[in-house]
Formats: sequence, C-alpha cells, structure tokens
Amino acid sequence: MLKKVLIADDALFMRMMLRDILTKNGFEVIGEAENGEEAVERFRELKPDIALIDILMPLMDGLTATEKILQIDPDAHVVMISALSESQYVDKALAIGARDFIVKPFSPPNIAEVLARVGKKE
Repeated sequence: MLKKVLIADDALFMRMMLRDILTKNGFEVIGEAENGEEAVERFRELKPDIALIDILMPLMDGLTATEKILQIDPDAHVVMISALSESQYVDKALAIGARDFIVKPFSPPNIAEVLARVGKKE
C-alpha cells in the first residue's frame, strides 16, 4: 500500500523536488503546505501516514507545527527536514516527537530510505 505523505516547506522548488523523489519511490503525496499553520490544517484534513516538515517556515515554524500535529494525533509520523543541522534543532525536533531528521542538502535515496523506515514504525 502506498504511504500517503504531506510535504510542508516554504520553498516551492523544494516541495516540487520532494514530490518528485517521493512519487518515484512509491509514496503518494496527498498534500502540500507552505507554512506551519497550513501544515497543521492539511494534516487535520488529509490524515497522512507521514508528514515531512521543514523547520524554518513563515507564520509558524516546523517545530511548533509538529507539536500541534502531535496534539491532534499522538501517533503521527513526522519527519523534520532542514538545512539547520545544529544539534539543538535535531535534539528539539526529536524531543517533541519527530520520528527522524533529514538535513539539506539531501540525496534522493536518503529521503526515500528514511521515509520507508519511518513508515514501517507502526
């Protein structure tokens, strides 16, 4: 069964690139968001299997959006993605409940491998 993914990133080119990578690797992208508030709303509406969320976004950052998503569904599979690889961001993301953390720039196989692994953790 295809894993349904929500992509949240304020950069259109990044959402397009992630959509392409995921689609080619057997995932179904069911929604996109360009800020944290939109990510929370889309998550609530679409109930994806996995939410791939950037940390730095307008209106609401990815960490806050992740906290709100986990309030909606404590079992949500959230994977953070960011160019900020400083341990404080990685540690905070994992501490609030993100399942994994991907650092930009990333390789397409890395994205697919992380999401496949996270998707198996039921």
